Amino acid sequence: MNNKINYIEFKAHDLRAIKDFYTNIFGWIFTDYGDNYTAFSDAGIEGGFEKTEDQILNGVLVILYHENLEEIQQTLIENKATISKDIFSFPGGRRFHFLDPSGNELGIWSDK
Repeated sequence: MNNKINYIEFKAHDLRAIKDFYTNIFGWIFTDYGDNYTAFSDAGIEGGFEKTEDQILNGVLVILYHENLEEIQQTLIENKATISKDIFSFPGGRRFHFLDPSGNELGIWSDK
C-alpha cells in the first residue's frame, strides 16, 4: 500500500448538511470524530470532511499511505518538497502534509 492514494479529505462549513447531502444522494456512510470531523465510507475510496470557517478555495486533500513517515518525509525533503504541516498524531495514526513543485498540497499517513 505504500505510495498509493488511500484517502481524500474535503473541507466543509456545515458537517450536518454535508452528511445529509452525500447520504441522501449517494448512500455514503459517515462516522463522526468529534465536532469538527466526519469520515465517510462506501464511496469507492474512504475519506472525510473537516469543518472549517475559512473560505474554501481548494477543498480536497489527497492522502497517500506510507508505513514509515519519517523515511518518506526525508525522501520528499531530499527531492525539494516543502513540508507544509509536520508529522502529527490523530485517532488511528499519524500524518504530515507537503507541497509538490506546483504548490499542490498532499498528505501522507501511517497507522504505525
